[in-house]
Amino acid sequence: MVALANAKLMVEQVNFFYGDNQALFDISMTIPDRQVTALIGPSGCGKSTFLRMFNRMNDIIPGTHHTGRISMDELDLYDPKTDVVKLRRDVGMVFQKSNPFPKSIYDNITYGPGIHGQKNKSTLDQIVEHSLRGAALWDEVKDRLYDSAMELSGGQQQRLCIARALAVEPKVILMDEPASALDPKSTARIEELIGELREKYTIIIVTHNMQQASRVSDHTAFFFEGELIEYGETSQIFTTPEKHRTEDYITGRFG
Repeated sequence: MVALANAKLMVEQVNFFYGDNQALFDISMTIPDRQVTALIGPSGCGKSTFLRMFNRMNDIIPGTHHTGRISMDELDLYDPKTDVVKLRRDVGMVFQKSNPFPKSIYDNITYGPGIHGQKNKSTLDQIVEHSLRGAALWDEVKDRLYDSAMELSGGQQQRLCIARALAVEPKVILMDEPASALDPKSTARIEELIGELREKYTIIIVTHNMQQASRVSDHTAFFFEGELIEYGETSQIFTTPEKHRTEDYITGRFG
């Protein structure tokens, strides 16, 4: 396991199962605070399953179970006493396809804080502006906050979903191929935004785009057939990988 002094998340000998089918095999790694960690590998290698373990999204799938331990700031995420609602507030999720609620821009942002008990209009106004600024969207929508979020462009909708995640003040942001459905200009804006967000948040991103992983991440983990093949600093993974399978994948020989 790669040891990092500023670890935010620690994964220890994790195995994951869909019924009798094992999807992850003995995964151990530490994920640093306020940096971007990219998960790469061919389709079906387990990287999205692994990503969803950090906010227990796999819990909603019947028949799944795991062994091993995942902790955040020494909190065991799978301890029976762990508050899953609070965990999902602390560990936000941005999906591959933008999924704004069919509500106004304003209501999309205030939904999470409202669920957690925030009702003060002045405070909610501040949260909306702060979150939209954090997602680099404020200047584009400040004059139409009560318009439907569904009227935004695809790239704007994805940034709105990021703003919605920021609204509940998470510690970690999970991103599952957040730019795969976007045009090159919107993709570049999302990548730029990730670079800005890393100053405040720990980010884990799944991507099939090798160039994107090399541009946005500080550390990269290569998964293959449910195993963690190699994990290290992105510059090292992409220039001098230690494992032949890593080199074969990033150079396009398979995948």
